[in-house]
Amino acid sequence: MGTRLRTASWVLLAIAAGLTLFFSLVSSYRAYWGNYPIGRVPVEQVAAGREDVLTALRGIRGTSAAFGAAFAVMFLGTVLGPYRRGDVRAWWTILAATLAMALIVLARVPTLGVAVGQGGTQPAFTLGGLILLALLLDVGRLGSSSPASSA
Repeated sequence: MGTRLRTASWVLLAIAAGLTLFFSLVSSYRAYWGNYPIGRVPVEQVAAGREDVLTALRGIRGTSAAFGAAFAVMFLGTVLGPYRRGDVRAWWTILAATLAMALIVLARVPTLGVAVGQGGTQPAFTLGGLILLALLLDVGRLGSSSPASSA
């Protein structure tokens, strides 16, 4: 049963990483060429003809998308390499990265006054929940003393 859970774990993590990469690329496309909403107002309307404001808003979203894509590539490399081989440190690294993301997103609640599940928190917590589920499927690796765990 442990082998099946380990396989399910890395497959779910690979899917989460792939989805993160896909949506980061979609976000970068929308940042540079789309009229994406800020709140419920299209970015071009928010900028109100001020090209420097429009450029700045597109740049902010583009930078966020770039960091999302970079995280996804590193995440995928970790999952398909050390994590799949059974490296315990990879388990902890993925958990730490997921918690960092969740804490920064959760900071929106008190600082921006948005409710959990609103203001952009839902996609991040959905992703974080999927990652945590996948990690819990293979939590047994933390008790193992395989060579990969001490490498």
